[in-house]
Amino acid sequence: MTVRTRIAPSPTGFLHLGTARTALYSWAYARHHGGQFVLRIEDTDVARSTQESVDQIIASMRWLGLDCDEGPIHQMERLARYHEVAEQLIAAGHAYRCWCTPEELDAMREAQRARGEKTRYDGRWRPEPGKVLPPAPAGVKPVVRFRNPPDGEVTWNDLVKGPITISNREIDDLIILRHPPEDATADLPEAARTLGVPTYNFAVVVDDWDMRITHVFRGDEHVNNTPWQINIFRAIAGHAAALPQYGHLPIILGDDGLKLSKRRGAVSVTAYEDAGYLPEAMLNYLARLGWSHGDEELFTREQMVAWFDGAHLARSPAQWDPAKLAWVNAHYLKLAGDTRLAGLVARHLQVRGIDAGEPARLGAACALFKDRCSTAVELADWISMLFVPVAPAPADLAAHVPDAIAPALRSLRERLAEVAWDKAAIAQALKDTLAEHRLKMPQLAPAVRVLVCGRAQTPSIDAVLALFERRAVLERLQHI
Repeated sequence: MTVRTRIAPSPTGFLHLGTARTALYSWAYARHHGGQFVLRIEDTDVARSTQESVDQIIASMRWLGLDCDEGPIHQMERLARYHEVAEQLIAAGHAYRCWCTPEELDAMREAQRARGEKTRYDGRWRPEPGKVLPPAPAGVKPVVRFRNPPDGEVTWNDLVKGPITISNREIDDLIILRHPPEDATADLPEAARTLGVPTYNFAVVVDDWDMRITHVFRGDEHVNNTPWQINIFRAIAGHAAALPQYGHLPIILGDDGLKLSKRRGAVSVTAYEDAGYLPEAMLNYLARLGWSHGDEELFTREQMVAWFDGAHLARSPAQWDPAKLAWVNAHYLKLAGDTRLAGLVARHLQVRGIDAGEPARLGAACALFKDRCSTAVELADWISMLFVPVAPAPADLAAHVPDAIAPALRSLRERLAEVAWDKAAIAQALKDTLAEHRLKMPQLAPAVRVLVCGRAQTPSIDAVLALFERRAVLERLQHI
């Protein structure tokens, strides 16, 4: 058996962190077993799906490096297949048309609530032996409902939760084809307007069957959908066909203890790219939100693929920890090549209207400052002082640039105007100035840092000054 996994986001918003984690697990499992990973776009929510969301999902997957073997496959391009399967199910007695109006369904549920019953479809259009159905009402577009087995149980061995059993009596005849809202039909194919659009629980089963999906990783919220999907799968493929193996992952909690979701509190994957995080750090951190390999906290993409066999998946919710993510990202930032970082920083500076100029200079700056940073944005914050004027805080000026140090600063400026502009020559100019004025480096260096860099703490001052253009250093030391 060839392992085939998939990720199937809905383009009704950005790719959020929970879906990114599911995509990572699905991708890693397929890669571990030498299988295939499929990207599917579940765009049957025609009223809310947008091309902008599709583009963002694909961009996020590309940034994370989760390459797919097939796709993106769009469900709305497979309408004919869903209609074909729906007709086959109707012909086989596994589905039927229902002409209930929204008003009738609302009244049905209100009556059930009044009697203290669980709200569910009451089967009034469900064909049964000896049952006489009323004539189809004029002017009402029917939906297609799956004829769920009335008795028995659905059982599966969940890859995360273990054995799960749900009685068929707990679930009703769900809609598998419905007509889209009138205001969302203008750009739809004729088949969608006349025959209907598949609902999630139907389309996902047809897709998984057609695409030979063997393993499905998805969020906890889909546990209750699984019995319907298994029953539909068996109606389509027969009881002898092998079901996909399902693994339902626990939710990710925000720092407020509530669930992160597309509609509440979640941040898009691309927002983390914009905030200066590296994709290898994001993958590493996401992987640990629900999976472990011993006590390993930091590991490469290749190590994860080697280790991710579907075991050691957590059953409890994971807590999103921004500080932990920053720590992981700082680790990978230190390992990143300076040329690569220079490209990232250049883009962040460009957003601020700063032209970084020579890449070699920017790479040298990244090498010097990256150990002090958690993100590429923080790195850009440091490096921006090379290109734009700084405004030292009054408190720093008072603490580190006393009047008594002014003569030494003037002497240093005169020396820096004449020396070769490199680290060694700058270091010698500093030493000569200290000797002339009988000062120690802790007396002079903080003053230079505040005036030139706008802050009292930096790496070695001679290395920092060498990154500046001489003109900028002389101009900033003039303000004393």
